[in-house]
Amino acid sequence: MSRGDLTPELLHSSSWTDRLVQSAGIPVHDVPLVSVGGGLGSFTLVDVLRIRGVPIPAMRVLSTSDTPWQTWEYLTRVSQLPAHERIRSDAGARPDNVWGFPSYAVQEAWQDGSLKPILQVLAEPLFTDFYSPRAGLVTQTVQREADRIGYWHMLAKGQVRMVRKRLGGGYFTVLTPPPGTSPTKRVVLRSQYVHLAVGYPGLKFLDDLQEFRQAQGERYRVVNAYEPHEHVYDQLRKRPGVVVVRGAGIVASRVLQRLMDDRERYGLHTQIVHLFRTYVAGPHGPSVFMRRKGGDGWAYQAFTMPKSAFGGQLKARFRKATPEQRALISKALAGTTTPKLARWQEQMRRGRQGNWYHPTQAVVDRIERAPDGRLVTHTRSVNAAAMQYVSDFIIDCTGLEADMPEHRVLDDLLRHGGARPNKAGRLSVGQNFEVLGAESEGGVLYASGAATAGNHFLAVDSFLGMQTAALDIAADLTRRGFCKGLGPVRSTAQWLRWAGNRRLA
Repeated sequence: MSRGDLTPELLHSSSWTDRLVQSAGIPVHDVPLVSVGGGLGSFTLVDVLRIRGVPIPAMRVLSTSDTPWQTWEYLTRVSQLPAHERIRSDAGARPDNVWGFPSYAVQEAWQDGSLKPILQVLAEPLFTDFYSPRAGLVTQTVQREADRIGYWHMLAKGQVRMVRKRLGGGYFTVLTPPPGTSPTKRVVLRSQYVHLAVGYPGLKFLDDLQEFRQAQGERYRVVNAYEPHEHVYDQLRKRPGVVVVRGAGIVASRVLQRLMDDRERYGLHTQIVHLFRTYVAGPHGPSVFMRRKGGDGWAYQAFTMPKSAFGGQLKARFRKATPEQRALISKALAGTTTPKLARWQEQMRRGRQGNWYHPTQAVVDRIERAPDGRLVTHTRSVNAAAMQYVSDFIIDCTGLEADMPEHRVLDDLLRHGGARPNKAGRLSVGQNFEVLGAESEGGVLYASGAATAGNHFLAVDSFLGMQTAALDIAADLTRRGFCKGLGPVRSTAQWLRWAGNRRLA
């Protein structure tokens, strides 16, 4: 093993000394705070901390991404939410603007010279659909704020291998820089504070589809909505075909709308078979106080969580609940949902009437390949005979995988960092999003995003959720003397700087 790499002693030690790292020949760089991930979770934290006066040299963001919106933009684009489409987010949920004012609706109205977005917000949800911003507006505003706070000077490119405790306090974060950028294979950042915002470990396939892909080596006809699959739509434009869509959440609704839009735009004859594992026939919920709308197989909800989970009664209730109570509440709120949009509802109605959109509730037994290369989906149902659906493509819209053992850094944290899972199988964190059990003699390891689901805050995997975590972490760091508070005077002054797009020193 060459110098500058991890030694067996380092790999098997849960706590490292400075001498142990130096003896391996790995360069060590000191920085007070390190954020691992480089997505919107990292961005929101360093944005809040810069607003609170933390200088650029005091923070580093470690990431394989070139921009904080790169992964988010990729996932929205491949799941049929390109820049001109609207995402599932509230008008005031702005990653670039911790104050939430002016909202995206106001900014869009200003840019477009139209009052329509503002009127929509005033009329929602009784007289119109909820307003939500275009994906392109989100990336545009985040880029503006990244430039303003000097994000690019804090970014260090590379793959994070692990985070280990340091004897004497703080942490060592091991970074593998891009080839050719460092004389050694590894670089270590020594810090008092570490923040993890690593997102989802990877794609989640349904078991039968995963088995079929592995057995058949199939990557063309069986696709996940979160992976590139534009070839499906290209082929359907060239010749008539059948598509099986599986899933009942926001991504399934977006894929269906894309298929239906193409059918109308290009005069196609695409047949769509939509398989629901759970078919929602109408309003549902455990009580009259916890019910959501539903129908035609779908559970309808404007956002990923009820609005009260972001800053109302449900948020307060969940924060005070025991772990067991949180698990029960989460179970009651579980299930995939999608907004109920008028245009998409009309498309499905026409599809059912025209006999080219076929929604059905069924359990898939297996997938086989037909002699002509197409796919045969074998299903069974309680209320109907077993069926076989022959299709050209299957699109799996069941979501992303968030299991911690699938992520190298999180798995290492469970094995060596003292972290422990909560009732939901994610990182157990405290009220300030500190990872419980991972403390290191005055050093604190924080986490936000999908890896912290099931704790005291429900909507962690959302724009507002990431900002809530960033504000709570910043408040804790303020109490520890790392940054300044954000009282009324400083907050007003900083908002004026933001509004004027004045760069922070």
